[in-house]
Amino acid sequence: MKRLTDDFRNSDRLLTLLTATATVFGALLIFSLQRAGTYNYLRPQLIAAGIGIAAAFVTAQADYRIIIKKWHFAAIAAAVLAGSVFLFGMRVSGTDDTAWITLPFGMTVQPSEFIKPCFIITFTYHICLLKEKNLLQKPWAVLTLLLHAALPIAVIHFQGDDGTALVFGIVFPVMMLLGGVKLRYFAILGGIAAAGLPLVWRYVMNDAQKNRLLSLFDAENTAMADYAYQQYQGRLSLASGGLFGTGWLNGKRVASAVVPEQENDFILTVAGEELGFIGCLTIIALLFAIMLIIILNSKKATTNEGSLICAGAFAVIAAQAVLNLGMVLGLLPVIGVTLPFFSAGGSSLISTFICIGLVQSVRIHKY
Repeated sequence: MKRLTDDFRNSDRLLTLLTATATVFGALLIFSLQRAGTYNYLRPQLIAAGIGIAAAFVTAQADYRIIIKKWHFAAIAAAVLAGSVFLFGMRVSGTDDTAWITLPFGMTVQPSEFIKPCFIITFTYHICLLKEKNLLQKPWAVLTLLLHAALPIAVIHFQGDDGTALVFGIVFPVMMLLGGVKLRYFAILGGIAAAGLPLVWRYVMNDAQKNRLLSLFDAENTAMADYAYQQYQGRLSLASGGLFGTGWLNGKRVASAVVPEQENDFILTVAGEELGFIGCLTIIALLFAIMLIIILNSKKATTNEGSLICAGAFAVIAAQAVLNLGMVLGLLPVIGVTLPFFSAGGSSLISTFICIGLVQSVRIHKY
């Protein structure tokens, strides 16, 4: 008990408070949209929150330096998770990928979400190993980092979950940059990526993805009845709330489920209609505060491993938040990325809590 008390005292209690607040806020939004149908989204969300909190607690108790040294367990776990989808994967209603596995009692799990903390661990070890041996600035060493990142991105892409693959595509350069890789390599990587865009358009993206992207530039709004319908209705819901919203549990569009998938990818539209512009700003402020605290923990970390773990957790949450907000506001195409802590989705919530647990481990085990 004394150790637990000391660990709690040494943990980042503000981070704990903010993540708990965001989770409760998200649960209230999900409770409100329950009026729109018969499926109970709140029950699995609360179960996932309980599991996530327990997972974060266990992760925080473990010394992050030992976690990094045992990186091969994370690598094995990621491989098993990725392989399980190819063996048992299925499509969930409302998605266009097969990145889900059915569990008993009708529950589902998305293994790619749990690859995120595994990747943070293995990529942190990889960068720190190269840095320790003074190899980080060697071109071939940077290439090994790119291959490391390309593996989960490719595997998740072939599962059809390009939204999560894109999150990984943002996380790894952030970790490389904060890990000390020279800017010239990012310039080279950016040039290669730009040159490869035509190939990605022609051979990687399917017709639905192309149409979702093109709908952002549809001046005549002819795509509103098809690929941009969800975003169009989402913007109407955001606008209908005005400054202060119609009131919690009083949103007519929420009750009618006008916005498809309002419980997960478009949860912000629920807040926009019922809590207004102020409610949306509160959500953004909460996420920004969580990300800021994680970055501050990265700066205060006493080891390279600790700093990079925090950087990875920051990148995961920031990438999902930016992509989701851009998607809901019509600035980015719909790519199926949840809003951390707020969207209905047990796998995403548990994974995010594990990332928070890693940050807390860095904070608790300072010496």
